[in-house]
Amino acid sequence: MNSLVEPNLRHTEQSFSASPVLDALRGVLPTHCILHREEDTRPYECDGLSLYRALPPIVVLPETEEQVIAVMRVCKRLSVPIVARGAGTGLSGGAMPHAQGVLLGLAKFNRIRRVDPVSATAVVEPGVRNLAISEAAAPHGLYYAPDPSSQVACSIGGNVAENSGGVHCLKYGLTVHNVLRVRVVTVDGEVVELGSEAPDAPGLDLLALFIGSEGMLGVVTEITVKLIPKPACAQVVMASFSSVETAGQAVTDVIAAGIIPAGLEMMDRRAVQMVEPFVKAGYDVTAQAILLCESDGTVEEVAHEIERMEAIFGQAGATRLQVSRDEAERLLFWAGRKNAFPAAGRISPDYYCMDGTIPRRHLARVLGAIEQMEDEFELRCANVFHAGDGNLHPLILFDSNKPDEVERAEKFGAAILELCVQVGGTLTGEHGVGMEKINQMCVQFSRDELEAFLAVKRAFDPPGLLNPEKVIPTLARCAEYGKMHVHGGELRFPDLSRF
Repeated sequence: MNSLVEPNLRHTEQSFSASPVLDALRGVLPTHCILHREEDTRPYECDGLSLYRALPPIVVLPETEEQVIAVMRVCKRLSVPIVARGAGTGLSGGAMPHAQGVLLGLAKFNRIRRVDPVSATAVVEPGVRNLAISEAAAPHGLYYAPDPSSQVACSIGGNVAENSGGVHCLKYGLTVHNVLRVRVVTVDGEVVELGSEAPDAPGLDLLALFIGSEGMLGVVTEITVKLIPKPACAQVVMASFSSVETAGQAVTDVIAAGIIPAGLEMMDRRAVQMVEPFVKAGYDVTAQAILLCESDGTVEEVAHEIERMEAIFGQAGATRLQVSRDEAERLLFWAGRKNAFPAAGRISPDYYCMDGTIPRRHLARVLGAIEQMEDEFELRCANVFHAGDGNLHPLILFDSNKPDEVERAEKFGAAILELCVQVGGTLTGEHGVGMEKINQMCVQFSRDELEAFLAVKRAFDPPGLLNPEKVIPTLARCAEYGKMHVHGGELRFPDLSRF
């Protein structure tokens, strides 16, 4: 959503001769798997970040791996860009189509091939919904741990592309920690498997490299995930604080005490007041910040850990403590946090969900800087985030019908991302770079580092056809971005400590 994105990428509908490509695709796919009329392809013009749009000239919806292979070979032969798409819930423009390419939708790859309670694994296709895996594993007392807020809709293939997390990632890890193996079709139409169902795989750890690569290295057709036992008990402590600073200190105190909560989330007052009327979770709307801190395990373990958490929060200055009384209330507490994004629609025509990660010790100071930015850009911002691992999700509220507000929202978001880098963090925790953060990649990484990223891309995709013009900026783009963001030679927020 950056104002420096080239105009032809902001909303692209360039001329493209689709006939030769269509003819070739009709030779390898059934007619019902190919969409090319505008009324059919228009729904695919963007992902969850709707301010980046491009009308795909051709959308293909293959049903088998053999058809994916055929599509890749056609596109390679005709030098046509390919963008893979899952459920389209991404928030970085990563699934935005190429205006002169093929959008490869994987929605029909929606089968759970196998749930194995003995090895505690599941083999699934990329179009399977995140939550559906846990639903299928539930009869065996197992579940899939990563739980992004969009888990009812997002697909596991998209989770692999973005290395998604969720409210329980502090204890159980991101997608990369819970996927054992992926089956991938390369740009040449060859099938490779990365990882293994065994504890280790021979050779370099290309699985970890591939997860989070945003569709730039290959197209996934099958995924083996790790399942874990559903805990016997889980409870949430909801703690209210009179300031963001004291809440941030409480987060540090919990981790310093050697406690690794199943989840540790923070919401500021604006976010709480935005969510509570929507979900009615019982949030303290008078608090400046609330923490949701979950313990899971055996009944005895949870009781002991909850007692320790309450003591730490009390010492940190909590003004109110509430422990979930049953499973329904625990889920209600989390429902409020997971519905923060749709709740924003109640108070603002549009919102821009950011995604940056910072060291936990800087939580309070960075949130204070964001509050200053609200005045600078004259826009409101609600903060919800994974406090335990420092993954911020500021929601910038604006009205897209007002061009000046769109521009200010873009600049506000860029300032937040660059601040994350300045304090020793990174541009994304789980949403990916896509189109949204491509300019800020120039801020975080040197020319040599960007060239190394491009070398990896070339090793997997020599012709550069897979999700091109995203994630890795060109050196020319970085040079232009640097010229426009000198800020008069002054460093923003000089009081914040750096690397």
